Amino acid sequence: MSNNFSEKIISWYLEKGRKDLPWRNNISPYRVWISEIMLQQTQVKTVIPYFKKFIERYPDIDSISQASEDELLAIWSGLGFYKRAQNIFKAKEIIKNDFSNKFPDKFEEILMLPGIGRSTAGAIMAIAYKKSYPILDANVKRVITRYSGIDEFSKTKLDKALWLESTRLKADKKIFEIDLNKYDFSDKSFQKMREDFSSIYAVTDEKFKEVDFNNKVKKENQL
Repeated sequence: MSNNFSEKIISWYLEKGRKDLPWRNNISPYRVWISEIMLQQTQVKTVIPYFKKFIERYPDIDSISQASEDELLAIWSGLGFYKRAQNIFKAKEIIKNDFSNKFPDKFEEILMLPGIGRSTAGAIMAIAYKKSYPILDANVKRVITRYSGIDEFSKTKLDKALWLESTRLKADKKIFEIDLNKYDFSDKSFQKMREDFSSIYAVTDEKFKEVDFNNKVKKENQL
């Protein structure tokens, strides 16, 4: 079943997914990292101009290595959740001092960086390094909950169930495409996707509304 699920998601992305997002060009671990942090609790359309401005000023890990915390906070101004910018500063200092200014390529090392949780680390591994790792942001939760018919509403049990399903359903091939597809699960595109794949959803809209993912505050804004 997991292969069938992955194939459907990949096919949908290749046909209808947005391929013009700025972080989908010139992909590198650094660019994926910055985009993933910016996209934490922030809509894609809001992030786009900030990402472009940030990358224009700091195009790679070398250019950001000498940036001060105040400089990063200044360029972040207006995007909100400023702890994310502070975490970028802390993380780039660790990368500079502990990894010779090279972005780490091991999941466990990425996970240790400030501001990076299990899902963000998995996204970096999948998009930048094309390694198969599960992800579980709010959009992925929507799809998995409906696809798998998960109806466990205790937060602890729900998170555990969703991580198990995300791991089971992760793609072993075309990892890049299926992970990038998560950005296309906006309310509008998700509705269209739901119409396209209506046969795979096992949970009604009414039942899904009982689970409020968006109001679950993550520790240190981690996803």
